[in-house]
Amino acid sequence: MIKSLPRYILSFIVLVFLQVFILNNIQFSGYINPYIYVLFILVLPFETPKWLLLIVAFALGLTIDLFSSTIGMHSSATVVMAFFRPYVLKIFAPRDGYESETLPQLRYYGASWFLRYSVFLILIHHFFLFYVEVFRFSNFFSTFARAILSSIFTIILVLISQYFYRKDSRL
Repeated sequence: MIKSLPRYILSFIVLVFLQVFILNNIQFSGYINPYIYVLFILVLPFETPKWLLLIVAFALGLTIDLFSSTIGMHSSATVVMAFFRPYVLKIFAPRDGYESETLPQLRYYGASWFLRYSVFLILIHHFFLFYVEVFRFSNFFSTFARAILSSIFTIILVLISQYFYRKDSRL
């Protein structure tokens, strides 16, 4: 991971830039809010220590919060996502385990594995984020629909980005 540190810093900056300056300005009827920045947590190496994963997730979420004026909502949702990531990786682990020197990316484990893994974590992130945002259950179904629709759109963006980087480079 140390030799890839500049690449991770660059991807952090690019994903934050895309989120803050482009995707935060895209809303379809207030129900679809794409959050591509979660890709950064999704593709961190398997060997990333849990404590570092949580710190990086907090820093990523806090950066989005600072630019979006959302007072900790993204940082808390991203930390929750990062907390569950090791457990989700265990659930979806291949029979032989994860190969060394690979990353949790589509090109290493295929579309089926990556889709299950990313859908699970993106749903965790989005449900937490949207229910923290409204902070009540009176609008349960509209919040539920918003979380599902935003998750679908985010998953599509994540898959497109994985296909885009599939052959060229490591993220």
